Amino acid sequence: MLYKEIHIGNFIKEKVDESEITIERICKFLGKDEESVQRMYDSKSIDVEILLRWSKLLEYDFFRLYSSHLILYAPPAAVNKSSQRSEKIPYFRKNIYTQEIKEFIMKRVLSGEMTQSEVIKEYSIPKSTLHRWLQKSDTTNG
Repeated sequence: MLYKEIHIGNFIKEKVDESEITIERICKFLGKDEESVQRMYDSKSIDVEILLRWSKLLEYDFFRLYSSHLILYAPPAAVNKSSQRSEKIPYFRKNIYTQEIKEFIMKRVLSGEMTQSEVIKEYSIPKSTLHRWLQKSDTTNG
């Protein structure tokens, strides 16, 4: 369940290991000592300013993990709430699925881990959207 429980420190540590960036470079870039960096690896959540710095250093959008969680697990917004949008902050539509989300869902369906109806119910993905993804998957794989 990649997106259900997010332990950001684990994701950061994994990306650091993949990137093979030295601890000295990390400490210098973040302006932190080694002990602080280790505490971040162990932490389930970190400050957004620090997460932004990590995203820049590792060239990876860690915020997308949280966006993916919202897409998959947040309940659909009520219809009347959309008319109350603030003009001071950006509005993002919930129904835009990233390629990672599509692959995550398709993997669960194609492996038999979940049925189509379970995916539709669990993640509130429209039936027509899921069927379109499956059709595209059939044409690219077949």
